[in-house]
Amino acid sequence: MDFELNEEQQELQNAAIEFARQELNDDVIRRDHDEIFSHEGWKACARFGVQGLPVPPEYGGMGLGITEAIAVMEGLGYGAGDQGLLFSLNAQLWTATLPILFYGDEEQRKRYLPGLAGDSVIGANCASEPDAGSDIFAMSTRAEKKGDHYLLNGAKTFVSNAPIANLFVTYATIDPRLRAMGITAFLIDRDTPGLSVTRKMEKMGLRTSPMAEVIFEDCVVPVANRLGREGRGVAVFECSMEWERGCILANYLGLMRRQLENCIAHVRNRKQFGKPIGKFQSVANRIVDMKVRLDACRPLVYRIGQLKEKNKPAVLESSIAKLFLSESLVKSCQDAMQIYGGYGYMVDQGIERDLRDALGSTLYSGTSEIQRNLIAGSLGI
Repeated sequence: MDFELNEEQQELQNAAIEFARQELNDDVIRRDHDEIFSHEGWKACARFGVQGLPVPPEYGGMGLGITEAIAVMEGLGYGAGDQGLLFSLNAQLWTATLPILFYGDEEQRKRYLPGLAGDSVIGANCASEPDAGSDIFAMSTRAEKKGDHYLLNGAKTFVSNAPIANLFVTYATIDPRLRAMGITAFLIDRDTPGLSVTRKMEKMGLRTSPMAEVIFEDCVVPVANRLGREGRGVAVFECSMEWERGCILANYLGLMRRQLENCIAHVRNRKQFGKPIGKFQSVANRIVDMKVRLDACRPLVYRIGQLKEKNKPAVLESSIAKLFLSESLVKSCQDAMQIYGGYGYMVDQGIERDLRDALGSTLYSGTSEIQRNLIAGSLGI
């Protein structure tokens, strides 16, 4: 497979880099410290077309292929310092927008996709529960059918975008004894009676991407808002996870590239003991490791785009990409901090923020341990 961008894809990525540099770096240090989501940045991204990258034009999107979407996200990661905003964008794209595009009926697509592709609707995914994280199919949130509606009761946690969202893609079970076969997906508007966004959750990293808990108390959801068939929520969830695991870290390819370039410039200019620190083998080796990781990660992500554009499954490939890129990202951020020394530990350099943001990548969308279990299962182990 050829994973090099063609001329049009490269131009699109370059445009994303320039856009991010100009629009997405406003006061990042303060907003990260104070956990402030950039509504202006979100609106700017909508004007650029980020939220509608894979959405067909008839629903208000750009109708681009997944490879182009990945290229844009990589460019945004290279140009922007606000990885929290990019995380919120990714969370909406892969776990709210695409499930509606693939599993929604025509009325649902027309109702929600134009807003999601613009800036009038912000989506969130309600799957994890206090007692059902990695074992997602053990969820206890109940959906009881009552004529032309369902009553939902339960609690969701670690809901990215919850404090700012006005649409929640939610998973509940019609019968906990059925486990996976009981899971059903729903589209729930924020103003639905019985839905409440409660405790805002303070995080170590990605602090500009808001997170909270969501409670359902006799929440009345019309049957028309069921996403897909009853008991087929697993298909919706697994589809969104395949896309998310494969694509949610694309922006970090850009971050790793920018970080590598900055480190190379630093070790050339920073002198100790009478020579550039890049001449010390221990420093040079860290640079080499960062380059090797980046070059190994890029094809893992871009092959997801090529497989999906050929309508081929990428379940195994998505888990491999998620596992390797997330762990490589953390190691490269640690190397960057060591290369910069005490300066890297300072807030104004941005490296400590990159590291804090990176650590979460080994947890969300399935922990590294879960990815290894999935990969082992695909190998028949």
